Amino acid sequence: MKKLFLIFFLVLEGLLYSQTQPYVLLVSFDAFRWDYLDRNLTPNLDRVIDKGVRALSLRPVSPSKTFPNHYSIISGLYAENHGIIFNSFEDVHTGDFYRIGDTGAVRNPKWYRGEAFWETAEKDGITTASYFWPGSEMNDPSRRPTYFKHYKHTEPYKNRIDGVIGWLQLPYKERPHFITLYFHDTDTYGHRYGPNSPEINQSIQRLDSLVGYLNKNLMDIGMADSVNIIFVSDHGMTEIDTARTVNLEKILIGLDYKLGGATTLAMIKPSESDYDSVLVRLKRNNSNYTVYKKENLPDYFHFKNDDNIFPIILSADLGWSLVNDKQLSKMKKRGNKGNHGYNKDYIEMHGIFVASGPNFKTNYKTGTVWNIDIYPLLCKIFNIYPNPKIDGKLERIGFLLK
Repeated sequence: MKKLFLIFFLVLEGLLYSQTQPYVLLVSFDAFRWDYLDRNLTPNLDRVIDKGVRALSLRPVSPSKTFPNHYSIISGLYAENHGIIFNSFEDVHTGDFYRIGDTGAVRNPKWYRGEAFWETAEKDGITTASYFWPGSEMNDPSRRPTYFKHYKHTEPYKNRIDGVIGWLQLPYKERPHFITLYFHDTDTYGHRYGPNSPEINQSIQRLDSLVGYLNKNLMDIGMADSVNIIFVSDHGMTEIDTARTVNLEKILIGLDYKLGGATTLAMIKPSESDYDSVLVRLKRNNSNYTVYKKENLPDYFHFKNDDNIFPIILSADLGWSLVNDKQLSKMKKRGNKGNHGYNKDYIEMHGIFVASGPNFKTNYKTGTVWNIDIYPLLCKIFNIYPNPKIDGKLERIGFLLK
């Protein structure tokens, strides 16, 4: 009798413990443009929308690149404040480089300022997990989720979902209540074939089928009605071609400078002696891009309060590329038809926000929301205090909750 009572007590304790904390699964479909949902290719996501909420689009931060925006989503900060200003960039003080393909760099905590949501949650006793997300595999155990996976680009998609389902089946007190999940498919095929290609439509369908696979697995373990699922993307995609390029190397021939950033939002650091000459030439040839001194960059960019941002910034017009000879040669060789990284306010750069679950409204649609506001939204769902230094605001997105 005592043994039966003990078993009953332990089961009851586990159930009560699990019910005190919500479950949230944050899923990123890299470069899933906002209007991909309107191509009649996503029946599984459509069902999520019918049961939950959909924003017209999700506005990225500048630059509309993968690592800066994933870290903005998870930290509630603009790139100028969280430090990941591009996918690749230099620390101007030490000469060290951050590159997305460099595991030593991406796991080094020194690059990541602010506080990721999993850090905030873990401090409040909430167990977290990440099946891939920029910043989730830092070498400092105090700054990463309890459970995490080192990034493996070739990891089969269903394996990722199976891993998440496995975490949700752990014993109650070991189980993560916040989990991130990442898929790169629409970014890969958007770059390669462009956002209006048959190949990207197949990619959209492929990811939508994974939504169905995920929901079926949640149903099989009895958690379909317990988990809040948020589908986001870091940015959109637009068409490019080699005919729409500006060769900065030809414009600045004979001058001493360093080129950084991206082909969509470039940074230039001239030598002290050539600063004025570089600026004059760039302004003289000002066609299909806009040139700014860093200190004069409009505030709506939110992209000047970081030492690693160079003194001169060039913002390419949509679909144009700012290149040197090496980059132009690479573009011609690869033949990519799509890119992102442009001004965050181009609608083509916007992603998706779709969510459903016990904390979200039902069949509710709204306009554009900002990705920096997802962090305070997560804090509200878990009823914990956010990092007070965030740029995100709950009042711009909190109305999506019941």
